Amino acid sequence: MLGNYLSFLLILSLLILLATLGSKWISQLPLSYALIYLIVGILLGSEGFDILQTQPNTALIERLTEFVVIVSVFGCGLKMNRPLHPAHWQITGRLIGILMPISIAATAVISHWLLEFDWGPAILLGAITAPTDPVLASEVQLDHLQDRDELRFSLTSEGGLNDSLAFPFVYFGLYWIQKGNPDNWFQKWVLVDLIWAIAAGIIMGMIVALVIHWIVRQLQRHQPIEDLMEDLVALGIILLAYALTEMVNGYGFLAVFAAGLTLGSCYQKRSDQHLAIIAVVEQFEKLLEIFVILLLGALLSIEPLFEYVSQAGWIALLLLIVVRPLGAWLSLLGSGLPNQTRWLFGWFGIRGVGSLYYLSYSLGKGVGQQVAEPLTWTVYIIVVTSIVLHGISTSTLMGWYHQKVETPASRGSE
Repeated sequence: MLGNYLSFLLILSLLILLATLGSKWISQLPLSYALIYLIVGILLGSEGFDILQTQPNTALIERLTEFVVIVSVFGCGLKMNRPLHPAHWQITGRLIGILMPISIAATAVISHWLLEFDWGPAILLGAITAPTDPVLASEVQLDHLQDRDELRFSLTSEGGLNDSLAFPFVYFGLYWIQKGNPDNWFQKWVLVDLIWAIAAGIIMGMIVALVIHWIVRQLQRHQPIEDLMEDLVALGIILLAYALTEMVNGYGFLAVFAAGLTLGSCYQKRSDQHLAIIAVVEQFEKLLEIFVILLLGALLSIEPLFEYVSQAGWIALLLLIVVRPLGAWLSLLGSGLPNQTRWLFGWFGIRGVGSLYYLSYSLGKGVGQQVAEPLTWTVYIIVVTSIVLHGISTSTLMGWYHQKVETPASRGSE
């Protein structure tokens, strides 16, 4: 047992060093870090060298993925570099307000047909796999504060928001499974899980960020706060905004995104400090990503994969290759974007840690075994398929986009 533990620490340390010292070399390969971590995780699990022998329970996976997501959506909020005006966020609005419901509905219909899910589990699967992943999508996100590119801005804001706004639909699916007839719960869902929870998340996140930022400024008048300590204040804001919002039955993910966006706007005249906080959050995010993807790889087993891949594999391919691209193309009609950019929006529907969180959250709410097993392996297969397909294509496609489609003015100066 001790040998396996030390072997795991050795491999983990090598991965961390690879992700830092070898970043320039890896960036030149048609591979993502997530794909590398996934392969290593499979080798560490029961289908490989069996070094990670302990199977974590659902609650542990939920808490780990939850923390990764809140750090990541906060980072997305920090990177937002546009004023809150509908004209500047219209593409994001289309992706959230049109594309995400299309994705949920289409996935529900496909899973109802292929997996013979009842409508409750089918809608739940659609909601679980709706969020695009801000953790695994760093290559397609804003990479500096002067970046004005529409593709990167909208993918970053979409990843920060739909990881939050998928929650009402997750509740919708769970209510359908547990309570049956919508007459018994639909009004409560609209008033509490849709209107109240969203409003509470936005308001609470903004208030927490503004209050903590004001306190920091007042303290700095009397005694300077070290840069490192000010950077770590961001972590306190993340946890405080999330905890307080969840206590009032709001959406903590949305609160954290709103807090990041608000804090970023407070640092408009202090770009060095703004960049420093983004760097700290990204370091947390990258470290946590290693743990989560290693864990996913170790959880994969050949027997259930083969049992469900014939049907779940079709759902994964249809979602990633048909539903997302067509939905994005339809959602962006009349947007004025070039066709190449619209299709790239369709391709970069990366699924990952957010879906793993919503899956573990749903399993913890008492979804029956008859639903839990096919639901679990279908989500695993979708996430793994996304990691593989996007892991080998993202750097190549973004390189092509940078050379052939993106305008020099949109990139700004780093």
